[in-house]
Amino acid sequence: MATQSRHARPFSIWTRMLLWKQIAVALVLGLALGVALNLTGNVAVAGTIKLVGDAFIAAIKMLVVPLVFVSLVCGMTSVAEIGRMGRIGVKTLAFYLGTTAFAVTIGLLLGILLEPGAGVALVADGAVDAKAAPPFGKLLVGIIPANPISAAADGNVLQIIFFAIIFGLAINLAGAVAQPIRGFFEALNAVIMKLAEIVIAFAPYGVFALMTWVAGTYGFEMLLPLGLIILAVYLGCLIHAVVVYGSIVAFMARLNPVRFFQGVIEPAIVSFTSTSSAGTLPVTMAAATRNLGVKNSVASFTLPLGATINMDGTALYQGVTAVFVAQAFGVTLSGADYATIVAAATLASIGTAGVPGGGLIMLSMVLASVGLPLEGVAIIAGIDRILDMARTTLNVVGDCACTVLVARSEGEVDLDAFNTPHVMAAPKLGTG
Repeated sequence: MATQSRHARPFSIWTRMLLWKQIAVALVLGLALGVALNLTGNVAVAGTIKLVGDAFIAAIKMLVVPLVFVSLVCGMTSVAEIGRMGRIGVKTLAFYLGTTAFAVTIGLLLGILLEPGAGVALVADGAVDAKAAPPFGKLLVGIIPANPISAAADGNVLQIIFFAIIFGLAINLAGAVAQPIRGFFEALNAVIMKLAEIVIAFAPYGVFALMTWVAGTYGFEMLLPLGLIILAVYLGCLIHAVVVYGSIVAFMARLNPVRFFQGVIEPAIVSFTSTSSAGTLPVTMAAATRNLGVKNSVASFTLPLGATINMDGTALYQGVTAVFVAQAFGVTLSGADYATIVAAATLASIGTAGVPGGGLIMLSMVLASVGLPLEGVAIIAGIDRILDMARTTLNVVGDCACTVLVARSEGEVDLDAFNTPHVMAAPKLGTG
């Protein structure tokens, strides 16, 4: 009995651990195992372990379409005033555009100070053939789904958001006769959130597998030659999160920034390993409503929209890499060039929203806007996954900061829930 008790104790400690601690432990263990596999030449083993991570990401993606549609419909039906939804939309877009401009500026400053491209003797194998971004007008028209079922099947989040908004609006306008439909969606939303809770319970195992694959595939040798640009992007993301988002939460939302960062730990770690804002959306929604006390009427609108168009991390990455490419190719940028990069990256963050390969398109557009060689894209292609981890994490944290600010301005934050000094516990899968 004593032996069984000793064996059961570590498992008991693990199950009682808060979810963010489980995920953090899994991330560290995955990193250690991945480095060990890389050093011993067992990269194929890391690829096999990645299958567990792929299964977790597939389960998360399975939730995205129903979660976005149902939660947004419920959010719309809970808002009696159409004008209020318009205010929320304007505030959300203003936040994303404003913080994106800050992000690319921070990226430029770090690129200038750290000089990641100085002395880099790398030669691109050739230019990367990036597709042109569609015209902005065509992008706007493309938001309207010709076939909502097809949009759901294709996972076109912008089209799903559009259809959910007008569908929820129609339920409100229909009045009492639509009450059964409203009740159905509220019940369906509760079921989907419970399903999300079940999937999130497996987050530590998915994170462990994905981190093992990343560390096992890249190792340290491949990262060292371009270590300075990796440092610049990661440092920039940290500065932007702490200084910009922290200041917004503290001085504009008048809330405790420490509590805010405690509340976004789970989606931050999941997005770091999955490199998908949309894929992390179920975890982000749960953290915003449970940890940060944001009412679903706001979170169901700002978070899906942010997962689609908020590219603060990508914009910061554009600033760093633009300076890196200029330094690597010996091109001197003027003050006007820097201003052009800020404007191009900010506008491109919306112009390439929902476009496959949007990060590559954005980088190509930014480089082209100041006459930098597109071969620079090929130079950093080998470490793009590592950089993507940081910029996606910043995007997700930014989504949460926007949600908290907008909800606070609308009086839709449960202050007791926000100020409670704990985060999500690991979901219990039993029936008891």
